[in-house]
Amino acid sequence: MRRTTPRELLRRMFDAAVASAQPARCIAPHLPDREAAPRGRLIVIGAGKASAAMARAVEDLWPGAKSQLGGLVVTRYGYGVPCERIEIVEAAHPVPDAAGLAAAERMLALVRGLSADDLVLCLISGGGSSLLPLPAPGLTLQHKQDVNRALLKSGATISEMNCVRRHLSAIKGGRLAAACHPARVLTLLISDVPGDDPIDIASGPTAPDPTTCEDALAIVRRYGIELPPMVRAVLESGRGESVKPGDPRLARAELRMIATPQMALEAAAAVAREAGLTPYILGDAIEGEARDVGKVLAGIALQVAGRGQPVAAPCVLLSGGETTVTVRGQGRGGRNVECLLSMGIALDGHPRIHALAGDTDGVDGQEEIAGAFLAPDSLARAWALRMPPRDRLADNDGHGFFGALGDSVVSGPTLTNVNDFRAIFIEAPSSE
Repeated sequence: MRRTTPRELLRRMFDAAVASAQPARCIAPHLPDREAAPRGRLIVIGAGKASAAMARAVEDLWPGAKSQLGGLVVTRYGYGVPCERIEIVEAAHPVPDAAGLAAAERMLALVRGLSADDLVLCLISGGGSSLLPLPAPGLTLQHKQDVNRALLKSGATISEMNCVRRHLSAIKGGRLAAACHPARVLTLLISDVPGDDPIDIASGPTAPDPTTCEDALAIVRRYGIELPPMVRAVLESGRGESVKPGDPRLARAELRMIATPQMALEAAAAVAREAGLTPYILGDAIEGEARDVGKVLAGIALQVAGRGQPVAAPCVLLSGGETTVTVRGQGRGGRNVECLLSMGIALDGHPRIHALAGDTDGVDGQEEIAGAFLAPDSLARAWALRMPPRDRLADNDGHGFFGALGDSVVSGPTLTNVNDFRAIFIEAPSSE
């Protein structure tokens, strides 16, 4: 029987991680049963890269009459899934566009004027921040676009970016749930954020927000982000304040986490065990500059390969989270490929270490590429192509680097999103 190659094994683990977070697999246990069906109206709304697939799963698995279903969800371009009764709208990510703005306006209008007998089923996943770009009063879509671009280049964490976004929004930071009052709101969440805090998933449209406008301003100052005067005025005046914990309008709003990065890592770990390898999960919430995380992961892998510490090879080191990239060069970016390229430089062609890093939504940065493979000979092949690895890293060109080697991981839209996935396979020392 043909031996599984390291690349094939790594890809199987990535695919298992993605499969574990498919809405069709994880949504059924969280739907209301027939006895809990609303006496009044049922409205399905949602936003995120997985929201269309979540809506389709709701239609397929709904325990009551299908005639009850109806509503609107917005997803990223290319991530739509055909539904019979729930309308699917596609919009831009990560920089918002007019389609997302129009969808957010329609969504708020849809949930206004509900009664206590009505149920709003809200389907939220990563990417929803950009897909629901409804500006706070006095701001425009252009303001939101400019701030989003600045945040993406700043090196701010996803939690910090979402804090700023919530305080410039008319729909995030609990405002969508507040608009549904007095109806019951059940939000099903697929987490793409370190720590799985609901307020950071799509900037928490149905979650109470303990952060403040002053917190958002502190983040802006920390990263030296230039804000248009009207945007700064919304924060400095407090007009952008979000819905806080304890607000009575959120008393009937329930949040349920149905898929998380940890679940995805455990699914990959099961694949490793089936292959006879010991998996070690280093963490599901690793953050920091992508190139710095790559160096640290390389250091751990080298210690395992060279000294059998803290674990012995053969093994697989798994991790997730969301790193950041402070863009300084002219390359195509991508936090997973930047982390992987930095790791490769630090490993310097170690003969027994292979790795994969990719985004579980199938898009790393703004490229329609999930991530890449790293092999022991990656750097040697790059030098043969007269492609100095350190120069490519300095230019934030991880996608260009791995693409030229033919080592990109292309999955297409995965219709889910549980954040970054990294797997490092360390082979056993030779017995020779």
